[in-house]
Amino acid sequence: MPISCILVDDEKLALEELQFLLDSVPEVRVIGQGRNGVEAIRLVKELEPDLIFLDIQMPGLNGFQVIHQLIKQNVLPQVIFVTAFDQYAVKAFEVNAVDYILKPVEKFRLEKAINRAKKEIDSDTQVDDKIKNLLNMFSPSIQKKSKLLVRAKKRHWMVDFKEVIFASVSDGSVMVVTKELRGETNYRTLDDLQTNLSPEIFWRVHRSFLVNINKIKEVVPWFNRTLQLKMADDLETEIPVSRAHSRRLKEYLKL
Repeated sequence: MPISCILVDDEKLALEELQFLLDSVPEVRVIGQGRNGVEAIRLVKELEPDLIFLDIQMPGLNGFQVIHQLIKQNVLPQVIFVTAFDQYAVKAFEVNAVDYILKPVEKFRLEKAINRAKKEIDSDTQVDDKIKNLLNMFSPSIQKKSKLLVRAKKRHWMVDFKEVIFASVSDGSVMVVTKELRGETNYRTLDDLQTNLSPEIFWRVHRSFLVNINKIKEVVPWFNRTLQLKMADDLETEIPVSRAHSRRLKEYLKL
């Protein structure tokens, strides 16, 4: 029987291209498509595919965060990451992905990845065992921190993550804002900070901003069908939302 799979990518063109290539591969049957991490989790739970082709950089939940959630829910299929960025290769294999394909996808490379996936699916290794191993790998990093060190007013403050309203990059430093504080963290990039935050609450709405969706005071329609967020800090900071992220946020908020 062919391998059942789902495709997840926030770019419609990328999905169409991958679907086109897979249509000519008889060993694979595409049973669903998703445009973001939340949809990926829903489709895996509903359709129980053998394999998921998963983009990494997506609004809301990124590809690695999707894997974390699937591990916790004990529903992890085999995974092939498909992305335009090669800096994630090492981490992709750390989460036991079957393979890692760079965009634009070439058919011979896709077929090679599918052959690897088929061997994994046909092997004696139980998916349950794989999930348990991944849980052991990720549990320390997921559970290790609930507070954030923030340097502000010439002092070092311990801030609960849920109190963070938003984070931004300024002069090479990651800054966070709460009701009481505005200060600098020890994180070098927003990506580093994001991996320690709950993906259900903290969304990367712009390459320079990470927001707590529970701390949004107002959503303002903006130019070219984008949005702007007015946050619940004392200055009511206005944060731009990129075009792609605006589309996803509208879907999430039912706008």
